[in-house]
Amino acid sequence: MIMDNKKPKISVLMSTYNNEDTIQESIRSILNQTYRNFELLIMNDASTDNTLEACNSIEDERIKIYNNKTNLGLTKSLNLLAYKARGKYFARQDADDTSLRQRFENQIKVMEEQNLDIVCSKAFVKNSQRKIPKYKNFVNYKFIYKFTNPFIHGTFFMDKSIFFQIGGYDEDFIFSQDYKFMYDAIKQKAKIKIIKTPLYILNTENNISTNEKVRQQFFANHVKNQTIPNF
Repeated sequence: MIMDNKKPKISVLMSTYNNEDTIQESIRSILNQTYRNFELLIMNDASTDNTLEACNSIEDERIKIYNNKTNLGLTKSLNLLAYKARGKYFARQDADDTSLRQRFENQIKVMEEQNLDIVCSKAFVKNSQRKIPKYKNFVNYKFIYKFTNPFIHGTFFMDKSIFFQIGGYDEDFIFSQDYKFMYDAIKQKAKIKIIKTPLYILNTENNISTNEKVRQQFFANHVKNQTIPNF
């Protein structure tokens, strides 16, 4: 098992809004990682249920919890967390998903051995053995243009410097912010890889992609129609 150092090498960014039923499992999946040199930054985005109490009930010195006074949404909350982060790398984690135990160990190994900027992975769909996405690990802008999105937001693992070089998440995008971010990363010629081995479990039963499909598609189309033709 890889031991902790004083300064975290990875900063895990998690924003949560009304996830009282899932967030403890999500947090524990991070705390149980085989790679342990990280901090977990959680933004409680003005939840109206018991999400904050659920977070506070788990004691671990690596967890830091912040609270928005009003609901700002995922995009702005992640940007706020990024400025509080101390790690060399950023890792994303959604509050209704879980990470497999060797996720960080695998991602940091691939990142450093292959000198990459961003490493994602495939995922299992919760309560099934189905793996997503179905695409190969080679990625180019044509995937993005067609919104055949091969990137699972919760698996994002990146060098902190590329995040700020891109300018963080575009706050004009309250949905599909991951889609816009990856377009911007590709435009910056970032070196990106998708690990074929699933390292994440995606909850598709009640997530944003399911509940906000129409509005998410609206913002995705905005990326495609307004930005991608500039290639």
